[in-house]
Amino acid sequence: MRIDKFLWCTRFFKTRSLATDAVKREQVRINERTVKAAAEVKPGDVIALREPPVWRSWEVVAIPASRVGARLVPELIAERTSFDDLEKLELSRLARSKQRHPGEGRPTKRDRRDLDRFARD
Repeated sequence: MRIDKFLWCTRFFKTRSLATDAVKREQVRINERTVKAAAEVKPGDVIALREPPVWRSWEVVAIPASRVGARLVPELIAERTSFDDLEKLELSRLARSKQRHPGEGRPTKRDRRDLDRFARD
């Protein structure tokens, strides 16, 4: 099975085009090699995806016939990312969430009510 189709079937990406784009941007590796979207995946291969600041990796256990439900994905792949890398990823996520300043992004319900009151007066 093609790597882009495998990534879509195992729910790493919402659409197959997003999976193809990630492969083109060299964010996907098979057995430590950068590949093209048409590269074949077989059981035993190790797939690595770039999730800054680390590369997460999984071993292919089985190839699905088509897109599978989220509950069936663990039967198809096995996590191979080191514990240290997973900790780095979690720390990175926490740091990014703390960087959001109040008032940025979508207004809260309270902000929306304040804006409505301001517009009416």
